[in-house]
Amino acid sequence: MSEGPVVKSFAPRLLQWFDQHGRSGLPWQMPRTPYRVWLSEIMLQQTQVTAVIPYFLRFIERFATVQALAEAYSDEVMRHWAGLGYYARARNLHAAARQVVAEHGGEFPQTLEGLVALKGVGRSTAAAILAQAFDTPAAILDGNVKRVLCRWAGIEGHPSEAATSGALWRLAESLLPATRAADYVQAQMDLGATLCTARKPACARCPLQTDCVAHRSGRVAELPARKPRRERPHREAWLLIAEDAEGRVLLEQRPGAGIWGGLWCPPVLPLGESASALLAQRHGLCLRDEEAGEPIEHAFTHYDLTLHPLRGRAEAIGAALAERTPSDWLAPAALREGVVALPTPIARYFAAGPQQRHLLPPAPVVSVRRPKTVRRPVRRATRENP
Repeated sequence: MSEGPVVKSFAPRLLQWFDQHGRSGLPWQMPRTPYRVWLSEIMLQQTQVTAVIPYFLRFIERFATVQALAEAYSDEVMRHWAGLGYYARARNLHAAARQVVAEHGGEFPQTLEGLVALKGVGRSTAAAILAQAFDTPAAILDGNVKRVLCRWAGIEGHPSEAATSGALWRLAESLLPATRAADYVQAQMDLGATLCTARKPACARCPLQTDCVAHRSGRVAELPARKPRRERPHREAWLLIAEDAEGRVLLEQRPGAGIWGGLWCPPVLPLGESASALLAQRHGLCLRDEEAGEPIEHAFTHYDLTLHPLRGRAEAIGAALAERTPSDWLAPAALREGVVALPTPIARYFAAGPQQRHLLPPAPVVSVRRPKTVRRPVRRATRENP
């Protein structure tokens, strides 16, 4: 690992590069308030800047303050997040906003410990907020920074391993400058995102190349060490497109935990299970005149999912056999307009498919309503991220 003058010159060289080549004018930097910084840091977790910008702008327009976000209904928060992925972030964001209002009078904590106590905020995210919102020196370790430090100092091992993580944190803290905390944090992230990239890094333009261990030893492609590859799981499930006599589609609000938590989606069940049994138990319905559609492929972080659409005419058979799942009937046109928050592959399915076609013959269907405790979504169009 580099020592002495080299360590002391790390931050000055990085800041000098940042002044000329760093990213400025990002929407959360104008103005750089604690609320805007916190919102951007949560959105940027495992998501690129270019993907986040339109969502941030739309979100901040609707929820201009942490108070506005805290007072919002969860349906509306999820609708503005839909398409950005990793939906636990949105649920945690909403819960943290309520924490800030209830426990801190609407003001964000100005200590690392206070920020880490917020729902969905870890050590690195808290440090990034502390540095950028309050200009307090704090070490961060997001994916970009881990890659930069592993290469520059020649740190072996995968960053997720305890020993490697500990070495990275110690190094990150030793490199902190006494001033320009906000710019330094942004400079580290920018270097990793624009020059010290995972593939085809631009070492010739890097301000740290002269003493970068990986560059000098020809090991840039080897560091950081890769995690042992595992076989990627593949799952399959039915997507039940149950239509009533008016051509409306049955949607359920998914549980808060698990994939697509809090979003609206047609019923999903594993292959091999009975669609009729599920509809009877949850809604007192059965599916008639079934038609299989083209499979929908979707990749999550840790596995691949294939959904097999099964469209049919919903027919009432009696009362639901279990406590009803929050549900609603919506016309395909409303789904295409973004009236409710849909998972990205489901939104694309309704946008592309011939959903206007009714399944005949029509049959009366018992109205399926959500419990009174569930607020009906605001019917207002939103723009989905492509």
